[in-house]
Order: sequence, then structure tokens, then C-alpha cells
Amino acid sequence: MITTVIMMLKLKAIEILPSSSAFAATTQHWKHRIRIRIRIRISQSFFSSLSIPSSFSLHPSFKHFPSVAMASLSSTSNDSSSSPSSSLHSAGDVQKIKFCQWCGGTTKHDIPDGEERLRAICTTCGKIAYQNPKMVVGCLIEHDNKVLLCKRKIEPSYGLWTLPAGYLEIGESAMEGAIRETREEANADVEVISPFAQLDIPLIGQTYIIFLAKLRKPHFSPGSESSECKLFSLDEIPFSSLSFSSMVVTLNLYVEDMKAGRNPKFHYGTINKRPGTSPSDIDAFTLEDHMQS
Repeated sequence: MITTVIMMLKLKAIEILPSSSAFAATTQHWKHRIRIRIRIRISQSFFSSLSIPSSFSLHPSFKHFPSVAMASLSSTSNDSSSSPSSSLHSAGDVQKIKFCQWCGGTTKHDIPDGEERLRAICTTCGKIAYQNPKMVVGCLIEHDNKVLLCKRKIEPSYGLWTLPAGYLEIGESAMEGAIRETREEANADVEVISPFAQLDIPLIGQTYIIFLAKLRKPHFSPGSESSECKLFSLDEIPFSSLSFSSMVVTLNLYVEDMKAGRNPKFHYGTINKRPGTSPSDIDAFTLEDHMQS
């Protein structure tokens, strides 16, 4: 249908133009302009009303292109409109989920039956996008009464010190992930001794699990995300130059245990970040629900 419209309009345009060779260049110029105008008109008038039969097979990348494109063009005006769900609050950025991750359909934001939180619900397939916390795993490595820290070579907190740690991957245990992150960031081969801390940070949807570990061999060097790796005694730990509040809490708990002359305990706590602060604002928090065993 679209092809037929294009051909008819192109032929009509050519008929009304002079056919002499003196006007050949002009003809080509106007044919080019007409093609552009036709394409613009088609994109404006057809995409908003084009219906693709469910039995028609398209590549997943294109199946919902018309609705996604038109919704994107109108998102600026829709953002200011009020709705019953716009005043509801939930953890995470559920309001930023505009399209379904399964079928590409647009979403509405509402509280599903039997639940208490605002969710992004697909208006096409009905699936609900649940947002869950990320798990960060890492190692607190002891060696010769010192701890191993890495200086970050990436944002956030570029140039600040951290324990080797990172996001847990699908298919690995928390301990396996901590060992992998240590290898990636410090080129160190470690043996895990015991879990040391679990720290929840509800505001940013993260849970940290830190393990006590020791070096299998006294060798380490900066990985791709580190500019430097160094062993620090307890009194040398650069608390004012640590990368995240989770590192401040973890290392403070470790120093307290060691200076009390006891073996490190297992600690649990909730880090309540002050809303609006940056990840590298390491003092903008309170530690609550602290338990140890």
C-alpha cells in the first residue's frame, strides 16, 4: 500500500514538470524533494494508525517500532499530566520504566492487586516489571596484619580507595563472585576465610556481602579498573579517601574488632544514605540495626 502511494505521487510529480532536457536538472531536484516530503508525510500519518496483524512475523527489534516511536515523541507532553498513580511512591525508579522489557509495549504505573508498591505494568502483555536490589560482593584481604585496598580507575569515585568488590553475576555464588572481583581488580588469588559483613543500602537498592580472605600467594597488581593496589596497616587506612560509605563502615567495623583484641565477628547493618547525596559522599549516612555475632 505504501509503495503504491509513493509510485503514484512520484509519477504525478513527473507529469506536471517540463520534459525538455533543459529542465532535466530541475526535474531531478524536485523528484528528490518530493520523495522526502512523501516519506515525512507517511511517517507522520501512517505510524500513528498502522496496525500490524498478530500473525505477521517481524524481527523483535521492529515489531513495536510505531508505538514506541510515537510514544517517545509525545513523552514530553505526557510527563506533565497528572494521574492517580503519579502521586504514589515506591523504591527505585519505576516511573522511568516506559516500555515493557518482554514485548516492547508501553507501560502504566499502578499498584497491582494484592501488592503495596507502585509497579510498571505492560498495557499490552500485562507483565509486571519488578525491581530488585543489586548484590555487591567483595573481599577484605588480610596479609601481614594489613589489608589490601585498590585505588579506583573508573567512575564513580575515581581515584579513591576501595576493597576489591563488584556486582554479583548470574550463575555464581556470593563467594565465587567475591573471589572473581578480587582477581579482576587486584590480580590476586585469595582463599575465603569467613563472611564478615552484610550491609543493606535501601535508598540505592544495594546489598553488600564482604568476606574475610587471605592471599594464597603474596602477589597482587592493579587490574583494569584499578590504578594502584596497596597493603595498609590499621593506622594507615585512608578513611578520608575511601570510595563509598559501605567501605567506611566495613573497615571501621574491622578496625574495631582488631583493636578490641578479638577475632573479627560477623556484622549486619543498614546504611541509610541521606537522600540527594552522591555515591562518593562517604559521610552522608547513618548505620542502623547493627548486629554482630
